[in-house]
Amino acid sequence: MKPEAVIFDIGRVLIGWDPIGFYDREIGEDRRHALFDAVDLLGMNEGVDAGDPFRDSVFALADRHPEWAPEIRLWYERWHDMASPRIEGSIRLRDALRAKGIPVFALTNFGDQTWDHALPRLGFLADFDRLYISGRLRMIKPDPAIYAHVEADCGIAPERLLFTDDRADNITAAARRGWRTHQFESWQGWAERLVAEELLTRAEAGI
Repeated sequence: MKPEAVIFDIGRVLIGWDPIGFYDREIGEDRRHALFDAVDLLGMNEGVDAGDPFRDSVFALADRHPEWAPEIRLWYERWHDMASPRIEGSIRLRDALRAKGIPVFALTNFGDQTWDHALPRLGFLADFDRLYISGRLRMIKPDPAIYAHVEADCGIAPERLLFTDDRADNITAAARRGWRTHQFESWQGWAERLVAEELLTRAEAGI
């Protein structure tokens, strides 16, 4: 039985997401370690993904840590440099599935305002049949509630959903609900899985 719909995560699946690498390049590895030890940037970002305002959250954190304020503000001012590059192979797979009439959804931990910030440069991210954005839903992976919401909204049985995500905890949570899953490591590996599920031919998958 083929999957009825395919679900993509976005960060590290369709676009890069590497804030640590970004800060290493901008301020050096030693200062980046000191910054991340002193300031919970990742926790702030998780709050944004769960629905907190994007710019206000970054700038409020900077105000609480004036000794690191310029570096913290980079999270907003240079966000596009952290969320790059485009993963072209994955984008082509998404588009090949849609060209065949296979429903393709996005299920992503992404802030509501961050999404609006991203689209002027990354408009291709909106090219899905359904978008499930954590900041808008105020639910975040791997909370089972967000997977239940997807099931209820699309009306497709869990075993007919095929989901790829780079994070093992997100994949495990989906698998526990009966979804078919693929932990993303490369677009080529994901292409092989789509071929194995008979959703794309090797030529269509570009492999």
